[in-house]
Amino acid sequence: MIINIPPRSVVSLTLSLAVATISLLTLSGCEQRPTCTDDNCTKFTVLHTNDNHGRFWQNKAGEAGMAARFTVIDGIRKQVAAEGGHTLVLSGGDINTGVPESDLQKAVPDFIGMNMIGYDAMAVGNHEFDNPLSVLDEQAELANFPMLAANIYRKETNERYFEPYKVFNLGDINIAVVGLTTDDTPKLTNPLHTESLLFTNPIEEMKKLLPQLKADDNIDLVFAATHMGHYQNGEFGSNAPGDVTMARALNEGDLHAIIGGHSQNPVCMSGRNSEYDTRFMPGDSCRPDKQNGTFIMQAHEWGRYVGRADFEYINGELYLIDYQLIPINLKRMAFGKKLAWPVAEPIERNAEVEAALLPYQEKGSAELDVIIGRVDGLLQGDRKVVRAQQTNLGRLIAKVHSEKVRADFGIMNSGGVRASIQAGKVAYRDVLTVQPFSNTIGLAEMSGEKLIKYLSKVATNTRTSGAYAQFYGIDMTVKCRDQDVEIHSINNQPFDINAQYTFSIPSFSAAGGDNYPKINILEAGYVDAIELYDYIKQKQQINIADYEPNGELKFEQSKSSLGCSIY
Repeated sequence: MIINIPPRSVVSLTLSLAVATISLLTLSGCEQRPTCTDDNCTKFTVLHTNDNHGRFWQNKAGEAGMAARFTVIDGIRKQVAAEGGHTLVLSGGDINTGVPESDLQKAVPDFIGMNMIGYDAMAVGNHEFDNPLSVLDEQAELANFPMLAANIYRKETNERYFEPYKVFNLGDINIAVVGLTTDDTPKLTNPLHTESLLFTNPIEEMKKLLPQLKADDNIDLVFAATHMGHYQNGEFGSNAPGDVTMARALNEGDLHAIIGGHSQNPVCMSGRNSEYDTRFMPGDSCRPDKQNGTFIMQAHEWGRYVGRADFEYINGELYLIDYQLIPINLKRMAFGKKLAWPVAEPIERNAEVEAALLPYQEKGSAELDVIIGRVDGLLQGDRKVVRAQQTNLGRLIAKVHSEKVRADFGIMNSGGVRASIQAGKVAYRDVLTVQPFSNTIGLAEMSGEKLIKYLSKVATNTRTSGAYAQFYGIDMTVKCRDQDVEIHSINNQPFDINAQYTFSIPSFSAAGGDNYPKINILEAGYVDAIELYDYIKQKQQINIADYEPNGELKFEQSKSSLGCSIY
């Protein structure tokens, strides 16, 4: 069955390609290159996605989804072949975790969709270890393409758990694609799932592999499919070093391109290539990063885009001819913000892919109504209450988050608590009503001195606003008049201003949402609703008395009370 991009989408993609090509010539300084002929040149296109996180099905707004992704990739593959070129389709990893319909079925529909699309290889992401290794082994067996990770070893035998790289023949050239995974992974997932594995430094692992790859006369180019993160100008904060740091650590020319993931950002750079293009909007032209001669690319998250890099390999030199992020039926920006206008023409969803995945979507939806536990009273999440005082539900969520990332205490913005859970039976759908945004959980670390300054802002946020913070695991007095806090204890231990403390916080808040101070976090990537679901399912019986506030937060009010809660 031959399936083409619908005519309207072809026009849209063609126009987008033309704009991107003109922009690239401008950004590259009109780099001169030899004429590409049959004798001296191989044309090839790399298509890529990353951080799928269970999004095999389009969302309620009709965005993304693998059926539309198939249409785009299949159409480009045919277009490139007709022009004498070759195509390589790569993933930057994290296929697992993020959408209940996928999570309940261990990402089986996601791998089926990737098989139908025709992925050639994927980097192993940290969220591939959210399930036991037996599940990951089943996924690797299901996939019609290799999972690549050069820096993951079995502790007992010191053998690699996955293939370190794969060589792909594209016409007259061979490209080695090396897989690398962040060595933060044991911190970001269940330790029981990784206790038998060793995650080595991916940069050092690449340095070890490069001499072997360069010595192979059959290999013309070396690419990396990574799940390490792109951090602007190499400033990785609390995260492990990512793609920029690796590119700078290697000899120029040794690594030609990095197809990345993990940080979940569209890597579109400004003119100097050191800063992100903050004006980038879906459908705009995109310039990838380039560090030490290495192109670095990442296509945001969730299949919202397909990255397209068109290369020419002429007389032994690699040239990037065009790069773009193709939006997949996007109607909204991140965090639900609506766009002022539609992004391109609609992309039709491939009927064959949609039919294959529909039973999984329907089965997953049905399982949302399965009872996962019971609660012996009201878990209070009513907007007027949770934004004015500490509640059992707010504290429960903060506890779940802090325990998941093994933090000393937890912070939860009340704007992320959208409903109560009534006494009686609890279904997954109830949990999604409470936390519908799929926000992720971050882990922050601060000295006692810095923590006082940070909480002096966070704990004094205005009552009735979504910024009002719910806390678990900390005992303190909030001085509203002075906009200050006095911390008495953390995790049942006396507070020490010279000690280091960790706390959980939604990534939304850490990024400055609700006017919280922006802070660096270790992006664990756990989705809030999924973790609350797992907690209730494991406990089976939730006793509200275990989460009731008991005077842990004391408020000294100012006359106006603005900036603090009234008790």
